[in-house]
Amino acid sequence: MRTKPLSAMALAAALLTVTGCGGGGDSSGEAAGSPSDPAKVSGTITVLTNRTDLVQDGTMKKYAAAFRTTYPKVTVKFQGITDYEGEVKIRMNTDNYGDVLLIPGVIAKGDYPKFFAPLGSTAQMARTYRFTGKTDVEGKTYGIANFGTANGFVYNKAVWKAAGITDWPTTPARFLDDLRRVKEKTGATYYTNFKDGWPLSGAWSNNIGSVTCDGKAWDALATADKPWRPGSELNVDDTLLYDIVHHKLAEKDPTTTNWEASKTQLAKGKISSMMLGSWAVNQMRAAASAAGENPDDIGFMPFPAQKDGRFCATLVSDYQLAVNTHSDHKPAARAWIDWFTEKSGFAAKEGGVSALTAMSFPEVLKPFQDNDVKLIERSEARTEEVNAIDNAAEIGLAKPDYRQKLIDLARGAQKGSLQGYFAELDKRWAEAAAAAGS
Repeated sequence: MRTKPLSAMALAAALLTVTGCGGGGDSSGEAAGSPSDPAKVSGTITVLTNRTDLVQDGTMKKYAAAFRTTYPKVTVKFQGITDYEGEVKIRMNTDNYGDVLLIPGVIAKGDYPKFFAPLGSTAQMARTYRFTGKTDVEGKTYGIANFGTANGFVYNKAVWKAAGITDWPTTPARFLDDLRRVKEKTGATYYTNFKDGWPLSGAWSNNIGSVTCDGKAWDALATADKPWRPGSELNVDDTLLYDIVHHKLAEKDPTTTNWEASKTQLAKGKISSMMLGSWAVNQMRAAASAAGENPDDIGFMPFPAQKDGRFCATLVSDYQLAVNTHSDHKPAARAWIDWFTEKSGFAAKEGGVSALTAMSFPEVLKPFQDNDVKLIERSEARTEEVNAIDNAAEIGLAKPDYRQKLIDLARGAQKGSLQGYFAELDKRWAEAAAAAGS
């Protein structure tokens, strides 16, 4: 059962046109504008979702029932898909990929007009919604964020307190010291989620921008010749992950990690912390309640780095909701997206940041607000360029492989040094960037 959202980095992954995925017909080019009169909107629409758990437990049906009080002539059906990326990619060879769907990460941004109906001009959409730059193609927006997420560490506050730690660490060195104290006093260790992989490919890369407090740090990779140079975002992030494992502050055998089991282990104090998005907090708290533990023990802290004495945390987009350009019920499909984004309360319930600029931040981020953590929305203006270089370099910022190798180096499962690995990554990046610019 998949209960994780797709991170912004995963959404940006491999922005190459899906092989053989040309769609079942040409795009109509017809816009899916917001309907002004609910009484005139009708039809049965199919919504594709990766949240199989919410389909199975009836939660999505409850949302649909609430939606019908405003749009009584619209029937909403859901298809929960476990292997969302894989199955939807195949379905997009035809016209039949639902009326509303989450934009798969394998679809090139430049190809959005082939598959999705424009929702409006980006200039106008940006007045109401966050993250519009994520799906902007030539001045038009093709998707609205399911929700946004702040990046940081989910942790067990009771475990850290038992080790005598009540303040957030302000540097990577202090974070390592704190992990060492937590392990000595409680036995709890950091958790890499090595085996499942996606936290390594998502959360750590989503952190780019937090160290320098720069919302354009991701865009800067498009012109960087040495992204892993000393002091850079990737250098600081990856060095911390390496040191956690190298100093034996993580689980003994990373090849045996289990995402679902980790929720209960964190609640029971066997795990001290994990790098994840703020969306994960409520899932961890739910697991704590189910295990008979105190859900209030689950907290969220920013990356251990400060700029001018202040923590910063990147704010990135989750999956983007879009309308199939071949849909026969575009007004109904757009009505669902608008209602789900503006009225359902889904983002708040999931611990996510609403796509609406007028909405306040969720309760899980209150500690960030109370401690003056600066939330910076990350720019996606140069995502295509960055991913083109990343793909050509065969590194995979949005894939688990390169950080799994980092962990293997740290634990001695592979030969090599951290600095040697950084030099190799910089060389591959520079060569790919030079080729892209030639």
